[in-house]
Amino acid sequence: MSDNLSAVYSALADPTRRKILSMLLEDDMAVTDVADPFEMSLAAISKHLAILTRAGLISQERKGRVKWCKLEPDSLREASAWMLGFGQFDAINLDAFERFLKTELDEEHVGEIAPD
Repeated sequence: MSDNLSAVYSALADPTRRKILSMLLEDDMAVTDVADPFEMSLAAISKHLAILTRAGLISQERKGRVKWCKLEPDSLREASAWMLGFGQFDAINLDAFERFLKTELDEEHVGEIAPD
């Protein structure tokens, strides 16, 4: 896994950062607007934004006295391509698998005498 891919997955591991990315999916936002819904300091939000920026998931630009954050969706392309490699496997329906096993086990024991 490349260093950039590791940085992307590390950034995505935190729920606060995932929420920030969801917010930026709607539109570019000022750092103070990003911080509003969270119960943490502006300094803490700035640290999260720095991690997202280093991972290439967002960009930050100063316009006058306001720092703006913008989602960089292309940065997810490598991570998405890596994950798609696992798409070749069908998801396992555990309930159906459990029913199958029960049926198979029941059929194996048909005609056996129960122990005393």
